[in-house]
Amino acid sequence: MKRIYIILPLLCFCMAMAAQDNHNHKDDSTDVFFRHLDLNEVMVTGVTGDTKLKYATAPVSIIRPQELQATASTNIIDALAHQPGVSQITTGGSISKPIIRGLGYNRVVVISEGVRQEGQQWGDEHGVEVDGNSVSSIEVLKGPASLMYGSDAMAGVIIMHSRPIQPEGTIHVDGSTEYQTNNGLFAYSLSMAGNKNGFVWDGRFSQKMAHAYKNKYDGYVPGSQFRELAGRVLLGLNRQWGHSHLIWTAYHLTPGIVEGERDQETGELVHEEGFTGLSYSKALPFQQVKHQKVVWDNSINLASGYLKAIVGYQQNNRQEFAESYDDYDLYFKLHTLTYDLRYLTHERNGWKLSTGLGGMYQKSLNKGEEYLIPDYRLFDIGLFSTVSKSIDRWTFNGGLRYDHRSLHGDELTEDGEVRFTDFSRHFNGLTGSVGTVFNVNDNLNLKLNIARGFRTPNMSELASNGVHEGSLRYEIGSQDLKSEYSLQADFGIDYSSKYISAQAAFFANRINNYIYIKGEGSALRQAPEMAEGENMGYPVFVYTQGDARLLGFEAGFDLHPIHSLHFENTFSYVDAQLMHQPEDRKYLPFTPAPRWNSELKWELLHHSHSTIKHKHKEQTPHLLFNNLYVSAGIECYLKQSHVYSADDTETPTPSYTLLNLSAGTDIQIRGRKVAELHVIADNLLNRAYQNHLSRLKYADVNNVTGRCGVYNMGRNITFKLVVPLTINN
Repeated sequence: MKRIYIILPLLCFCMAMAAQDNHNHKDDSTDVFFRHLDLNEVMVTGVTGDTKLKYATAPVSIIRPQELQATASTNIIDALAHQPGVSQITTGGSISKPIIRGLGYNRVVVISEGVRQEGQQWGDEHGVEVDGNSVSSIEVLKGPASLMYGSDAMAGVIIMHSRPIQPEGTIHVDGSTEYQTNNGLFAYSLSMAGNKNGFVWDGRFSQKMAHAYKNKYDGYVPGSQFRELAGRVLLGLNRQWGHSHLIWTAYHLTPGIVEGERDQETGELVHEEGFTGLSYSKALPFQQVKHQKVVWDNSINLASGYLKAIVGYQQNNRQEFAESYDDYDLYFKLHTLTYDLRYLTHERNGWKLSTGLGGMYQKSLNKGEEYLIPDYRLFDIGLFSTVSKSIDRWTFNGGLRYDHRSLHGDELTEDGEVRFTDFSRHFNGLTGSVGTVFNVNDNLNLKLNIARGFRTPNMSELASNGVHEGSLRYEIGSQDLKSEYSLQADFGIDYSSKYISAQAAFFANRINNYIYIKGEGSALRQAPEMAEGENMGYPVFVYTQGDARLLGFEAGFDLHPIHSLHFENTFSYVDAQLMHQPEDRKYLPFTPAPRWNSELKWELLHHSHSTIKHKHKEQTPHLLFNNLYVSAGIECYLKQSHVYSADDTETPTPSYTLLNLSAGTDIQIRGRKVAELHVIADNLLNRAYQNHLSRLKYADVNNVTGRCGVYNMGRNITFKLVVPLTINN
C-alpha cells in the first residue's frame, strides 16, 4: 500500500514533464503577485469587505502560499503558529488549538470555506478539522472581531482561503508529497481544477500518516501516531452577474492519545503490549474524528455593490476509544447550520458601506457511555453595519453589531441521580469598533483602533459535570456565568522602503467577566461512570470568572540591503493578568512565553517569468533551478515565569532556542517550471524542550530522571515536492 502512495505523486510528476512540450505553460500568477507586489497593496477580506492592507485599521497578518509551502508542520494550525502574536496549545503532533495574543479556545473563530468552523473547540484535545493542503493563504485578524463575526471572536479570527478559481479556459492539475524523518510522516495530495465557459470545478484528495514522534529524553512517545484522510469538491458557475458555488469537504482524523503514564521503576512511558515506535497502526487509547461540511456560496453583482449569501451545514462526530477498538466510551455528535447575508457597496466619493446579518443553529448529542456536558441546542443571530470613509491621507471606519444567543441544556438522570439539570440561558450583546489609518507618506502608515468584543459562556463552562479525560480532572460548570466583554485599543506603525520594512503593534485589552477554570485544592471526586468499588479519584476543577487585563506588542523588521538577501526578525510579548488576585493566581493560564524569531534568507537565483523579453524576442533561460533560496533561522522562547501556580495548575517553563535550516527551488526543464522542492530542518541540534503551551508538559514524573511530563519533537527534516501543471485552452 505504501508503494501506491509513493507512485501516485511520481506519476503526476512524470505527466507534468511530458505535458510541457505539448501545452502552453503559464506561470502561477499568485506566485508572481506575492513576490513582487508591496504587501501594502495586498487585499484583505476579513475586515469590512475587500480592503487594501494599508487601509485596514485593525492588525492583520497575511500568510502567503509560498510561506505555507516552505513551512514544515503536522497540521494547519502548526503551520501558522510562527506568526507574531500567534501560538498554539498542542497535544501530541496532530492536535493544535490557535492562541492569538494570549487568548484561545472559544475566543478564536476559524473561518474555512467562508463559514466558521465548528467542532467542539471548547475541549483541550479537540483540534481544527481542516485539511492543510486545501488552504492556499491565511489571514489572521488580531483583536476583537465581534463586529463582523459575532460571539467568540474576542481574541481574533483566522480566515483560511482556498485557492482562487482558475481563469477561463484553464485546467490546473497538481500533486504534492511530503516526508518527515522524525515521525515518519508521509503525505500526499492530488487535485484538479478548471474553468470552461464559466463552469468551474475543483477537486482534491489528501492522505497523511505518521508514527510516534521521538525526542532524546522520551524516545518514541506512545499515542502520538495519527492518520488523516481528507477530500474536497467544488462545483459552480461564474458569470458577469456574480457566482454560485457548492462546496463539499470531508475530514477524517484518527489521532492517538498521549497519556504520559510511566513505569515507576524504569521511568519509561507505558504503552500497549507490542507497541513499536515505527508502527502507523492505531493503538489504545485513540480518537476518531469525522467532520463533513457542505457550503453554498453566492455573490450577486449590483450596480452599487454586491450581495453575498453563504449557507453552511457541518456535522462533527468525535469518538474516544479507551478500552476497546470497537466500543467507544465518549461520542459527541454536533450538527451546525450557519448563515450569513451581507451587502457591500463599491467605494463612492471615499465612502464604503456594508450591512448584514448572520448566525448559526447547533444541536449537540451524547452517543457514548460517558458524559462531560449535556445534550444541548444553540441558536444565535447578529445584525451589523459598518462604514468607511477616505479623506486625503486619512481612512476612518467603524460599525455596530447586536447579537442574541439562546442556549438550552437537556436534563440527564443516571441511576436515579440527576447528572445534568434542564436549563436555558439567553444572552444579548452590543459591540462595535472605530479606527483610523493615517498614511503619512508612501512609506509610513499609522493605525489606531478601538474595539469592543463579546463572548457567551460555552456549554462546557456552564454545565460540565464529569471527568475530562484529556485533562485528567473532574470539571464542574456554573450556570450563573455571565458573558465576557472586552475593550481593546490597538496602535500600529508600518514602514517600508527599498532596503527595510518594519512593523510594530501595541495593544491593551481589558476583559470583564473573564471565564477560567481553577482547582479546588486537594478535593477529589470519582467519575460517575466508574464501577462501584473503584478507588480512583480525580482532582476537582470548577469554572469561575473575574476581570482580566492583557498588555503586549508584536514588532518586526526585514532588512534587505540587496534584492536577494533578507534578514527578518520578529518579537512577540503578552502579559495577561487576573485582577485583584493573590500572587499564585495572578496570571492567566496558558499565556505564551515571549518569543523572538530571526531568519537570514538568501535568494541565489530568481527569475519572475519563464521567459525573458529581450530586443522584442522571447528568450527561454535554460536553468535547471529557479527561485533557489537557502535560509537559517532561530526560534528563541524566553522563560515564562508568569504562571497560574495555584493548585499546581501551571509551572514555569525555562527558555530554549531552536536552530532551523531550509532550502527550496523551482525545478525547470527547457525553461518551464515542472516542480517545486523544499527541504526544511527543524530543531537541527535536537534540543530537548517543552513548549509552555504543551499540555503534555504536565504528564507523569519520570522517577529515574526527575523530569516531569513529555517533551516536544526532536530533530525533524521535511522533504516536500509539489508538481503543478496548467493547461491553457
